Order: sequence, then structure tokens, then C-alpha cells
Amino acid sequence: MSIDNLRQRYESAGQGHLFTFWDQLSDAEREELVAQLEALDIERVNRIFHRAVSAEKQLADNAGKESIEPLPEDAADSVIGVPEKEKEWRAIGLDAVARGQVGVLLMAGGQGTRLGSSAPKGCYDIGLPSHKSLFQYQAERIARLQTVAAQHAGRPAGSVVIPWYVMTSGPTRAETEAFFNKNGYFGLDPANVVFFEQGTLPCLTMDGKVLLETRSRVAVAPDGNGGLYAALRQPLSPADKAHTVLSDLSKRNVLYVHSYCVDNCLVKIADPVFLGYCIQKQADCAAKVVPKAYPTESVGVVARRGDRFCVLEYSEISKEQAERRTPAGELAFRAGNIVNHFYTTAFLRSVQAFEDELAFHIARKKIPHVDLRSGEPVRPAKPNGMKLEMFVFDVFPFTRHFAVLEVARAEEFSPLKNAPGTGSDDPETSRRDLLAQHRRFLEAAGATVEEGVEIELSPLVTYAGEGLESVKGKTFTKSGVVSSVEELDALV
Repeated sequence: MSIDNLRQRYESAGQGHLFTFWDQLSDAEREELVAQLEALDIERVNRIFHRAVSAEKQLADNAGKESIEPLPEDAADSVIGVPEKEKEWRAIGLDAVARGQVGVLLMAGGQGTRLGSSAPKGCYDIGLPSHKSLFQYQAERIARLQTVAAQHAGRPAGSVVIPWYVMTSGPTRAETEAFFNKNGYFGLDPANVVFFEQGTLPCLTMDGKVLLETRSRVAVAPDGNGGLYAALRQPLSPADKAHTVLSDLSKRNVLYVHSYCVDNCLVKIADPVFLGYCIQKQADCAAKVVPKAYPTESVGVVARRGDRFCVLEYSEISKEQAERRTPAGELAFRAGNIVNHFYTTAFLRSVQAFEDELAFHIARKKIPHVDLRSGEPVRPAKPNGMKLEMFVFDVFPFTRHFAVLEVARAEEFSPLKNAPGTGSDDPETSRRDLLAQHRRFLEAAGATVEEGVEIELSPLVTYAGEGLESVKGKTFTKSGVVSSVEELDALV
């Protein structure tokens, strides 16, 4: 596009101010700005802004008027205390994995800033005896599940593949790929690990004008974890515009996708129980949840707004609603959202059809920018603009067949959010919860683990406690890291 046409397009969109410093820019700076502006769908940015402002106002106007209800009984099931159902769902899920019908989407765009690290969060070492990163733990769980599914279906070793789609962000893409390369993809075949990038949106003034970070660069921010859906349609490389995550899923004949966040050390990747449950329920989208620990816990809950499923932020629920209980004595609004989801690939493809109906959320922030009059950088002391984000659960109201599976928090959810030493959701609690689970695996298999003994079981040894029959009757007196079942004998 010629510079005159580009300028005219932005003038028509009410964003012509982005050319304010054009005459003062060097050739290299002009190239940088033009590349950014050509890649930006400025008309879409305007639509998103108006829709976000309108939706925010509508939400405020309807506060207290809309019917907010807990999940209906027939929409949710629990895996807690139903071993027969769990076994049935696991078999269905393992069958799907063995047939190559399952893929995994990892949301890994965040940096470990709160943890005192600028590296991608998945590179973080939570202090386990093995010093394995979150990425390595997840990769090894995939490897083990491939083995378990092959054994379940009587297939040859190495014949089952679970493709892993890793969503990074601009700041984390290069470092994430380098980390996987340096570590040999943690034993996985690189052909089955696909990196792609979360999108960004321009930062805006309070009245919707795009901010300049420098005279030749637009200020941008990630578009939230809900940017996942649009990112699935983006080319994986400039050389092949037709090759996207969605096309890759189709090429591999993947029918079902498990999606999760990188920061949960207990996550069961491609959990066959969850998959089997969703397949049996014929769900097109589903959420795995944990019971809220107490009424005022700061966690969103899966519920219904009107006749549609949604996630209610804890700030949207009144004290009375939070404390409401069922006849059985459980919290009515108890389905704590842990960003752990199931989709059919058909549903992921369908999101584009209703994407314009999804409203982005406004986060008002202090955004550094260039003053358009002086050209000088400004570091504001109070919020001066907005970042627009979509959340991954924003698609829930548009599902036709939605399902919810409640799981035990101790077995499946220990997020890493806070700096070391915080006392909750930090590296120490992640480490504690993972090693406690490994102790339970051994004890459930019939072993005794002496007080104070810490045994770390590699995910390559067991995915969810299976394969430990040989420890029955043994007492473990020594701590250690175990990479094969045979190594456990040295810890007796």
C-alpha cells in the first residue's frame, strides 16, 4: 500500500495522528512505522474499542438486574468419590488419545515477573529436587501419557502422538523456543511441538485514540489469553500463510483439544478422565473446576448469567451469593475456574463466526507514550489509557453443549502466581503440593513413606499413580529423585 493510501486509511479511521512525526523520521523509522500500521487492522481496533466501552456500560447498567445463578445440577459432574465413572471416562479418553484424536494447547505467554524472573514462566524451577522446569514436567507428562495410551490400546511403543501447541507472546517467543532447543525438546519429537504467538492490540487513550510508544512505534499490549482463538488462525510462518494451528489440527485429524495455563504444576495434560467425560457428554466446550476453598476466595466461578454459561469474577458475586449453600450443605457458587478447558476442534473453528460479538475487557493502566505536541516521552503517574483484553472463557456463553467437571484441588491445582516466600500460590507451595502428591501415589500403591522423606517421581515413571505395583509392602526411608521404577529400590 502506498504511503498516501495508508495515511488516508488511518485518517478515515480517525487515527491520522499516528503520522504526526512522519516528516521528522529517518528512513529506517519510517519503515518500522509503516510495517506496523500495514499489519494493523485499524478498523477492527475501532470496532473492538466501541464494543468494549458499550459492553462495560451495559454490564454496569445491568448490575443487580441480571439473573445470576449457580450451575444447574445436570451441567456439572464430579470425579471426586466416583471411581467407577472415573474408570469409564479414563478408558474413553485413552481410546481417543491412542487414535491420535487429541491435541494440547498450552497458554505460555507470561513472564515470571512476579517471581523475580524475566524468563518465560514455563522455564521456572519451583525448587524440586530434580530442578526440572514447568515446561519439562509438562513435556514428560505428555511422553508418559503417549506410552500409557499405547499400552491401553495394544499399540506399538512410540506409535501414539499428542501434538503440543505452545502459545507464546512477543516477549517470550524466542526465549521459549531456545529453551526447548537447548533441552532437546525434553525428549519429545520437535515435529509434534508447534510454537505460535499470542496477538497484540494497540494501547488506546480513554477516548479510543491509538497511543504512540515512540515517534515511530505504536504502543501495543498482549490481547489477553482469549487472544488464543484468533491466534489459532494466524500463519505459523510468513513463508506458508495457509499453515495455521487450526489447519495443523485438521491435517493431524485431531478432534479434541485440551487447553491449560503453564503455571499449574499439578496439571494433568490431556487428562484422559476429563477427555472421556467430555466425549461421553458430547460437549463442544467444557471447563474443569475445583471446589472453592471458602466463600470469599478470590477466584472466578463458572455459573450462569441469564440462560448462558459464563465465568463470574469474585467481585461480581455478592456476599450473600458467595455464602449461599445447597441443601447438601455445599457452596452453591463453588465451581472455581482454573483455566483448564476442553474443546472440539469444530468448536475452535466456529469461534470466528461469533468473534465480533465477544466484548473485550478494558484494563485502565499507566501507559508510557510520546506527547503528540512536544514529541517528548511521557511516563504518567496515573492511568491515562486502556489495554484491551479478551479472556479465554469469554466463549462460554456461545457454546451449544457445555459441560463442567469438578476435580480435587489437591490432585490438580496448585498455581504459581506469587514471589518466593509469599506463603500462597508461590514456588514453595507448588513444590510442597507436587511432592505431597507423589507421596500419595506411593501410599495408594501400598507403600509406606517415612515422615520427612521426600520422593520425587518423574512423570516418565507415572502420569497419575499408575505403574507403581512393585512398591506394595515396601517402606521408603530415604529421599531422592526417581527416573525409573527400579530406582525406587535404592530408597528403601
